[in-house]
Parts: sequence; structure tokens; C-alpha cells
Amino acid sequence: METLKYRPNLSARRLAGNRSYLLGLLYDKLSASYITAIQDGVLDACEGQHYDLLIHPCEHDDPYLLDKISNLITSVRVDGLLLTPPISDMASVRRLLRKLNAPNVVISLAKNADSKWTVGTNDREICARMVCYLASLGHQRIAFVLGHPDYMAIAERFEGYKDGMLESGLKVLESYCVQGYNSFDSGIGCARRLLRRKIPPTAIFFANDDMAAGMLKLAHELDIKIPRDLSVVGFDDSPLANQIWPFLTTIRQPTHDMAQLAAELLIRRLRGESPEGVKRVLQSELVFRDSTGPVPEK
Repeated sequence: METLKYRPNLSARRLAGNRSYLLGLLYDKLSASYITAIQDGVLDACEGQHYDLLIHPCEHDDPYLLDKISNLITSVRVDGLLLTPPISDMASVRRLLRKLNAPNVVISLAKNADSKWTVGTNDREICARMVCYLASLGHQRIAFVLGHPDYMAIAERFEGYKDGMLESGLKVLESYCVQGYNSFDSGIGCARRLLRRKIPPTAIFFANDDMAAGMLKLAHELDIKIPRDLSVVGFDDSPLANQIWPFLTTIRQPTHDMAQLAAELLIRRLRGESPEGVKRVLQSELVFRDSTGPVPEK
């Protein structure tokens, strides 16, 4: 086979096995900032296993979402699906997949959701560690900008923030916790609200890098020196974190590895291995760059 450079004929293989050897990746269009890393991880898992990948962008608030997913399964006939937030957070989607007996693995599932096949990260623990790091720099007025409310999986980041504040002996103030929507513009809006407070925070922890980037843009406009006047932290370690100035302190989520492992688990599931389900948790890490520093001198 190696000498003759033999490659399986996928069309014949699909007909003979009554399978498509096609995995589907469902993601929300709002998640496009990290989907490239997810896609690369899945493709690495597919390589050598003779699976192809179908990328299927969705809108989680689309009233016809369930119909479109159903059509993907019954008409396109993907063998299995990989789900990302917020699609993976939706109980209605998971119920549909069970009804259609569609094998799937969930990437970054919301806590206590009902899927038995998942790959996630230690969001709560790592966020607590980031808050403790800010506290070690002398910050006491640490604000938090929450992620989009429809992305239940990243709600753990807010819980981690509260854990870190408690561990550092600091009080969580409701006025320092504002609702963001994962976008650059919402980061600007939330930052404005926090900076207008009579006593503004000395550090702001954003639930993703896009919102943190919005804060840095606003800081340039208002001549706020980062990190001399204000420390800023994000989450994800997206390419953006190294493209803005100052470079962003953030949390590196192992997105590629999560996706690769999820695809490997899905292929195992399709082969009938580990029928009882598998749950894996990968470790994120703190990434220290130029956007954080000691608390400003009074």
C-alpha cells in the first residue's frame, strides 16, 4: 500500500459502510474569533482517520435552528457532530440530537448540563488564580465584565472571579460587575460605565479578549495609561491579544487541543468505543504581558 501510494476511495467506502465519514462542526457566527483554532484541532484529529469535516455556522437565536440541524443530520448525513458554545449550551439542541440518535461531543459545556461526552477547561479555577494575581499586585478594586448571557459555559469565569476575590479577602461589589456581550463594542461600553464610577476600579477583568481590546481602545482615547493607571485582563489568548498595545495579559485556553481531543472522542464513539461516555477537562494557563502592573500610587 505504501509503495503504490494507495489511498482509500472515500466514495466507495461510504457506500459500502453506509456511512459518510463526515463530521459536522456547529458554531455560532458570533464565535468566529476562535473558530479557526477549533477547526484546526478537529482537522488534526481527522487526518489519518479518513474523516472529512463540514463547517456549519449557525445563529443560536435563529427560530429555525433545530430544523436546520435536523436537516444537516438527515439529509447531509454527517456521522457525528461537534458542538461549541452557545449551541452546546442549548438543552433544545441536545434533546434533538438524542431524539435523532446523533452521536456528538460537546466542547466547553455549561456546568451541570446533561451531555456525557464533553471536553472542557478549568475556567473557574484559572479565573480565581488570575484575580489572586491582581490582588498580589496590590489591587483591591477589581471589576469584572461578564460574557454574553446566552453563553452559559463561560458563566464559570464569573464564579471564578468571585472565588478569587473571596480568597484574596476582597469584597465583591455589584457595581463593579457589569454585563458584557463578548464583542469589542460591548467592551468599550462596559469600560465607560466602570470608569464613570465615583471611585473607579484599578483593574478590570474581561470575560474575553475582544471586550478587553475595547477597553484598551478607550484608554488610548481618554489618555489612560495602561498599566500605570489601570490594569486590564482578558480571557482566551486569541491572536488579538498579541496584536493590540499594550500586549494583553490573559488566560490561554487550549482551544486547539480541546477541539482535537473532542474529535478524537467522537471518532472513538462512532467506532463503538467507550459507550458510557467520556468527560475530559484540560488546563488553561495564565499569560502575563504588558497590560497589568502594580496598583497605581495614591
